[in-house]
Amino acid sequence: MHDIRMIRETPDVFDAGMAKLGVSVTSSDVLAIDTARRASILAAEEAQAARNAASKLVGAAKAKGEEAEFERLRALVADKKAEIARLDDDAKAADARLQEMLSTLPNLPFDDVPEGADENDNVELRRWGTPRVFDFAPKEHFELAGVQDGMDFETAAKLAGSRFVLMSGAVARVHRALAQFMLDTHTTENDLTEVNGPVMVREEMMFGTGQLPKFGEDSYKLREGWWLIPTSEVTLTNIVNDVILDEGYLPRRYAAHSLCFRSEAGSAGRDTSGMLRQHQFEKVEMVSVTHPDASRDEHERMTRCAEGILEKLGLPYRTIVLCTGDMGFGARKTHDIEVWLPGQNAYREISSVSVCGDFQARRMNARFRPTAGGKPEFVHTLNGSGVAVGRCLIAVLENGQQADGSIDLPEGLHPWLGGKTRISADGKMV
Repeated sequence: MHDIRMIRETPDVFDAGMAKLGVSVTSSDVLAIDTARRASILAAEEAQAARNAASKLVGAAKAKGEEAEFERLRALVADKKAEIARLDDDAKAADARLQEMLSTLPNLPFDDVPEGADENDNVELRRWGTPRVFDFAPKEHFELAGVQDGMDFETAAKLAGSRFVLMSGAVARVHRALAQFMLDTHTTENDLTEVNGPVMVREEMMFGTGQLPKFGEDSYKLREGWWLIPTSEVTLTNIVNDVILDEGYLPRRYAAHSLCFRSEAGSAGRDTSGMLRQHQFEKVEMVSVTHPDASRDEHERMTRCAEGILEKLGLPYRTIVLCTGDMGFGARKTHDIEVWLPGQNAYREISSVSVCGDFQARRMNARFRPTAGGKPEFVHTLNGSGVAVGRCLIAVLENGQQADGSIDLPEGLHPWLGGKTRISADGKMV
């Protein structure tokens, strides 16, 4: 949510940011509603003052026997009461329009975010690892012999429809081990606190992190009114919803492994083969709540946490900064980490790490009390995948594949597999 005072005081900054994002709304559009709202509030206050003054004179006129003046003043009091009610309704209506507009406008990008229209204008920051050179044509994950029995899309479609998968045996075990490996790494090495929270949340929690009202079609709403989380960013960030923290309590760093649910609205025809794009998937999410002065450094720190997971698994990746046209609704800057998938001969997103500034905090009313005193200030929030478990499984399978369809598993994962090191061509852990 944008700060209306910022728009009033620096409309040029707001306009420049919206223009970079390709949004047609300007400060003039916002301030026209704000001006009408403030005018109604001021007029109501003036009418209230006039009513109060007239009310004081009514009794005196009655006592003096000035019937004409008494009736005039009594009529004035009644008129002002009706006028105040009308002006209050006008102010409330204008405020509702203003809040609706502000709630659907994306966050302003940082000045160092590259301008661009889409993913083709993203800027690569660095690469790690060298993609393996195969002496055979590498396959996609769902084509591997060692995976065939453990990744069942037909049965999943019978159970739930398209874009679901039923994993079993060695594949399911590796998937579980990856999630445990990620959580253990983040909690023991990266100073994140593990959280196990609900995957159904109230509507105001979805609003707090920006999924609502604009992106409701991307998620699932239950008939009881709960929403299934599209990411545990919703659960973790809203821990501080409507809370005032002590400054010394910051930063708060959380990690959670959870089921996530997305409708994949608008993605028809994209990544329909395999388990790259599913309605239900698992992810290890990271969320940080920080002091405003620390959020930019925290963004780099969180990016390194996600990169470190891939490095421990020996998976080549590249890190890019998203351009204005490819960035998410609530982000001021986003780093995407793309892992190498030899079956597709391409880098594909496996983590997205964003700094949101006070954008989500304003929607949640999440603040901190400065140690030095003064009014509470809004915290800054950040979120990022650490990393997507299913996509990491795909990367592990494709990068470790052998000519016979077996898979060599990353050495860094062996302790979470009871010492097992491979999936054989017939789908067994060995």
